[in-house]
Amino acid sequence: MASEHSERPKIGVLFVCLGNICRSPMAEGVFRKRVEEAGLAAHFEIDSAGTSNWHRGEAPDSRAQRAARARGIDISGQRARKVRHSDFEKFDIIVAMDNANLRDLKEMAPAGRAGSVHLALDFVEGGAGGEVPDPYYGGAEGFGHVLDLLEQMADGLLQSLKPQLAERSNEP
Repeated sequence: MASEHSERPKIGVLFVCLGNICRSPMAEGVFRKRVEEAGLAAHFEIDSAGTSNWHRGEAPDSRAQRAARARGIDISGQRARKVRHSDFEKFDIIVAMDNANLRDLKEMAPAGRAGSVHLALDFVEGGAGGEVPDPYYGGAEGFGHVLDLLEQMADGLLQSLKPQLAERSNEP
């Protein structure tokens, strides 16, 4: 029987948009795929949520599912949920898709946890302060553009977490 210390703690990453049916589910799917391709799935806990409760329990938007599926990413099993206060303790990093959600998350964060909240495009070279546009009210091409941005974000985020992965793998 393995001791409880034999399993290293996972790095928790939560992606957040407004309704949790377009951007954040796609971000979760893209990041999960990147982590799996890197052989690091066992080291991460990945989820997504929304700052609103409008779509609780719903699957991602069908256009988001189609666009993700075209890139080999299945997000059909995800279900929308609202960010919970416990998420700030459970997840090491919370990634907001835009400034409005970033602001809402920082307001929700318990004392000392607002620093765990970041803007998605801050992980993209030259993207600091930029927002992932909400494709909900646009056409199908908007979902492809969002996936392009999220793929860049996922690569940058994974790269930024490598020192934390190395540190955790060296813990006793």
